[in-house]
Amino acid sequence: MKHFIYLFIFFFSLVTNNLNAQSNTMILKLTYGDVHIELYPEKAPNHVKRFKELADSGKYDGVVFHRVIEGFMAQTGDVKFGNSNSSDFNLSLAGTGGSDLPNLKAEFTDIAHTRGILSAARSADPDSANSQFFICFDSAPHLDRQYSAFGKVIKGMEFIDKIKKGDPRSGSVPNPDKIISLRSK
Repeated sequence: MKHFIYLFIFFFSLVTNNLNAQSNTMILKLTYGDVHIELYPEKAPNHVKRFKELADSGKYDGVVFHRVIEGFMAQTGDVKFGNSNSSDFNLSLAGTGGSDLPNLKAEFTDIAHTRGILSAARSADPDSANSQFFICFDSAPHLDRQYSAFGKVIKGMEFIDKIKKGDPRSGSVPNPDKIISLRSK
């Protein structure tokens, strides 16, 4: 009987760990393919919670990559003006909007901004992140401990690399790629 209880506890912990890992994995569907993103709730719990809430409610579907700078990052997530499926869509305003939810307080971490890192976009105010995020194409150490990194691409970075690049200085993209869908795995 004792062995049965230990065996039950062992299998229960395996199943729980697997479910936890899956719930912190997101699938970002792009025209080029599926991108798997691992989230870090232990590092930036509020950013992860917001990201999952917006993603799983479909708010990111149709949102354009409005600012993309070769060798630096691809920015998206403006659910107000950057959603190409919305009547509020306005490419010239994309990057200035967010969700109807309150802004998030900064959660600066020890996560380095390296290739594939997912981080919260914000204004000059560290506590202004809302819905926008970016994915690094390459290392950007000047962002470390200045922006709230909360995840990383673990599969499909080659599809992120294919996102249309914008103006080398401003990053603005005249005919941008968009998120097809973004959901928890």
